[in-house]
Amino acid sequence: MPPSLLLMLADTLLILHVLFVAFVVLGLVAIYAGYFFSWRWVRNRTFRIMHLCAIGYVVVQAWLGVVCPLTTWEMALRAEAGAVTYSGSFIQYWLHSLLYFTLPEWVFVVVYTLFGSLVLASWFVVKPRQHSP
Repeated sequence: MPPSLLLMLADTLLILHVLFVAFVVLGLVAIYAGYFFSWRWVRNRTFRIMHLCAIGYVVVQAWLGVVCPLTTWEMALRAEAGAVTYSGSFIQYWLHSLLYFTLPEWVFVVVYTLFGSLVLASWFVVKPRQHSP
């Protein structure tokens, strides 16, 4: 496969990763904001289950010490293309900077667990509807 295609696939995975993180983080913000502003859609059961499963997946990965498959695939594509660093586009650089931090592993386990606890608490504070219309 040509390096340019590999890098395009790696960039696509990076964008998907950022969108996943945005869904988890902004989803929780929206749930609590929806409580105060009476937004009905934040009580949608399908949305809430997807949101809880998303952060649940992250928390379980952190506790097991597993690297996110999106990260693994992205880095494998970059390595295959011969690109070891993020010397590419401006957007690529900032998306990478938003996602990847150099901190001890236990910090991520604590942060993900606390965030997951907030998501779980949202099920009791902003109860989902029984039926999604």
